[in-house]
Amino acid sequence: MGKQKMVLKLTMEDDKKRSKAMQTAVKFYGVISAEIQGEAKDKLVVIGNGVDPVNLTTSLRKKMKVQVNVESVSGVEEKKEEEKKVEVEPISYWSYYNQQPYFLPPPYVQFEV
Repeated sequence: MGKQKMVLKLTMEDDKKRSKAMQTAVKFYGVISAEIQGEAKDKLVVIGNGVDPVNLTTSLRKKMKVQVNVESVSGVEEKKEEEKKVEVEPISYWSYYNQQPYFLPPPYVQFEV
């Protein structure tokens, strides 16, 4: 099962209820991210791997004691980034060992007695 995006509509009046809804959603196994969206900040968007939307809504209903509706559940396509190939020039054995060392010892100084 791949990643899925769930949009849940909640009735949340204040920041305390929004925080409680976020905490409840994030505690579920497989939830990757959760955020509140919408003009009235009444939609909870949850992205996760194998999260059951029915269990999530029932848990939110019990904890928050508000009406929770599932608006949509859809799959999320993962963006595949192109692999950048780094060209490495082969270094010969002699050129590697004939380089200047990083640390040079101080020159030998003779003191007159």
